[in-house]
Amino acid sequence: MESARPALPKTDARPLRPAADDGEGAGFLGIQDVAEHLGVTPRALRFYEGKGLIEPGRRGGMRVYSRREVGRLRLILRGKRLGFSIREIKEFLDLYDADPQHLEQVRLLASRVRARLQNLEAQREALDQTIAELRQIDGEAQGWIASHLA
Repeated sequence: MESARPALPKTDARPLRPAADDGEGAGFLGIQDVAEHLGVTPRALRFYEGKGLIEPGRRGGMRVYSRREVGRLRLILRGKRLGFSIREIKEFLDLYDADPQHLEQVRLLASRVRARLQNLEAQREALDQTIAELRQIDGEAQGWIASHLA
């Protein structure tokens, strides 16, 4: 059984280098190596493949990942960490492939980032209000307890 790992890239990860092989898969890495390097499970990689976000190659029956796919995985994990949905991440990646100058991709990204910031700022305001209200209730409750113990 696989252990649970965080779905975030490791910040102290060593450079990812392909393992030496017979030349057939030069420049490619296996699923276990990529999963370990990125701090995710092989199941997560298969999930992203199933959603059409990555397209690993095949060597026999084994999935192999090029530098391009590893780069896409890093973008996927960053998008997830920043709170973007799989659908939004797929849009970014699809635009990257379709627009060689990446103008539309960057425009969409900027728009989505602004919307995400607005959403997070509204959540923070709601949290601050809730925290203040809870502190007030706690203070009132502590005061009531103290007055009834005296």
